[in-house]
Amino acid sequence: MKSVTRELGARLSKALRQFPAVILTGPRRAGKTWLFRNLFPKAQYYLLEDPDLVSRVRQDPHGFLDGLTLPVILDEIQNTPELFAYIRARIDQHPRRTGQWLLTGSQEAPLMQGVSESMAGRAAVMRLLPFSHRESPKVNMLRGGFPEVLARPAASSLWYSSYLQTYLERDVRAITAVKDLATFRRFISLLATRHGSILNKTELAAPLGVSVPTITQWLGILETTSQILLIPPFFENLGKRLIKAPKMYIADSGMACHLLGIQTETELAKSPFLGMIFEGFIAAEIAKSQVHAGMRQEIYYFRDQQGLEVDFIVPAPRGGGMHLIECKASKTPTPSMAAPMMKLAPALLEKRPKGYKLESFLIHRGTKHDTPAISPGVKAIHWMDYFE
Repeated sequence: MKSVTRELGARLSKALRQFPAVILTGPRRAGKTWLFRNLFPKAQYYLLEDPDLVSRVRQDPHGFLDGLTLPVILDEIQNTPELFAYIRARIDQHPRRTGQWLLTGSQEAPLMQGVSESMAGRAAVMRLLPFSHRESPKVNMLRGGFPEVLARPAASSLWYSSYLQTYLERDVRAITAVKDLATFRRFISLLATRHGSILNKTELAAPLGVSVPTITQWLGILETTSQILLIPPFFENLGKRLIKAPKMYIADSGMACHLLGIQTETELAKSPFLGMIFEGFIAAEIAKSQVHAGMRQEIYYFRDQQGLEVDFIVPAPRGGGMHLIECKASKTPTPSMAAPMMKLAPALLEKRPKGYKLESFLIHRGTKHDTPAISPGVKAIHWMDYFE
C-alpha cells in the first residue's frame, strides 16, 4: 500500500513547534507509530511493550531518560505511566525547547489520567483514528479503515480475529479486571447485532447472564479504547418527548462486518444489516473528519417518542450552522426519505436567530456528483461527495 498523507499530520507538525511534547492517542493499529516515524524520521524510537525495556524503565527511570537523544518517540507510553512525572521535570528545566517528546498511547482513559496529573500545559494531546475515505479511497463499508486491512484485504478475516484476541489480552486486561474474557468476547459479538440501535443495557445483560452495571463497565471499556461509537441524543426543548439513550455503533465498519460474518460485497449487499452498517460507516467518517481537524467529536441523533427520527445532527464543518443528515443505503433516493428532516427543521429554526444556516442532506449510495434538491430544503448527495 502506498504511503498515505494523514489529515492530522500538518496539525501534529505545528503542535511540535509550539509544545515540548505531543501525545497521540487512539485505537490500537490506527497508524500512530507510522505517522510519528514518517513525519519525524530522525527521532529516536522506543517501543514500551518490550518486557525487558519496561523493567529497565521502572527500575531506573532517570538512567533510561539520561540515555535518550532528543527528540524521541516513546511508543505505547501507557505501559510506563510513571515516566510522565520524570518527563515533566525535564520539560520544566528547559520549558522553551519544543518538539522534544513524541508520545503515543492506545488506551485513552489511563493515558489521559497521567497527562492531566503530570503534563497539563506542557503537551498537546491529539487523537488519531483509522483512515478516512478522504485519506484513502480504499476505505469502504466492508473493509473499514484500519491500515493493515486496506493493505492486505485478502487476509482481513484473520487480521480482525487476531486484533480482537490481542485487544482482549492487552487492552481489556490492562484497563480493568475482566474475569471472564470469553463472555466479554461474546458481548462484543452481541453488540454487533445491535449495531445502529438505541442502547438497551437490560437487553444486552440478559442473554449474557451478567448485571446491568457490568454491561455499563464493559461499554465504558469499549468506548475508552475507541472500539464503539456512542452517539448521544440531540436534546433541546422542542415541546417533544425525546428518547434519551444513546445509539451504538461498532466504530469500524470492517470490524462490524467481520463480527456479523459478512465477508464479501455480495453478502453485504444482501445483508439485513446493510442499512445500519452504512449508517455507522457515515457516523465514523464524520467522527474522523472532526477529530482529525482538531474539532471536538460532536455527533447527535434525534428521536422522539412519536417516532420522528433523524439519523445525525452535526455542526456544519465551516461557517457555523448545523447539518441534518439522513443516511440511506439505497441507490435510488426518493422524496419520502427526506420527510423526517423536513418535519424537524422548522422546530429547530424556531429557536435560532434569523439567518441561521441549517442544511439538510440525504446521504445515499447512488450516482456521484449529482446533488438535486430532492425535497424543499433537502439535498440528495452521494456519500463520497458529502465528505469530499
